[in-house]
Amino acid sequence: MGTIYIVMGVSGVGKTTLGQAIAKQLDIPFYDADDFHPQENKDKMASGIPLQDEDRWPWLDRIVTQYDQWKIKGAVLACSALKESYRTRLKVDQSLVKTIYLSASFDMISQRLEVRKNHFFNPNLLQSQFDTLEAPTSGIICDAGLQKDRLLKHIIHTIDKQ
Repeated sequence: MGTIYIVMGVSGVGKTTLGQAIAKQLDIPFYDADDFHPQENKDKMASGIPLQDEDRWPWLDRIVTQYDQWKIKGAVLACSALKESYRTRLKVDQSLVKTIYLSASFDMISQRLEVRKNHFFNPNLLQSQFDTLEAPTSGIICDAGLQKDRLLKHIIHTIDKQ
């Protein structure tokens, strides 16, 4: 049975880029939680309207329905998973479903979002993401400001030790 790794953090922290690299290194599939959002959630975010918990529950439940398929080989999922209650809903238990938290400052992410193109997330929502964030105290916790190769090496080394 494979492990499901959730690469988590605020929008713009590098979840997708790093998640794809981790998946490639581990030779397991990569998924982006944004692909599981209903269109109305994407429309809200694009309009600068923060999602509420009632917007997120069906989205998170939709992701969990994929676990039976993903756990066969393992998977990497890029997902904000900002609150502990969201991680509980995603069944994070550090045995089958583990988190990789990319920590970063507001200023660093704000600068990244200024140059990001072709994404539905409205940068004006960044403060609401930081306001919502409940940083995890377990799992792999990383400084997203590190160079990608160094970050990837650290994460893979930590996974190999587990």
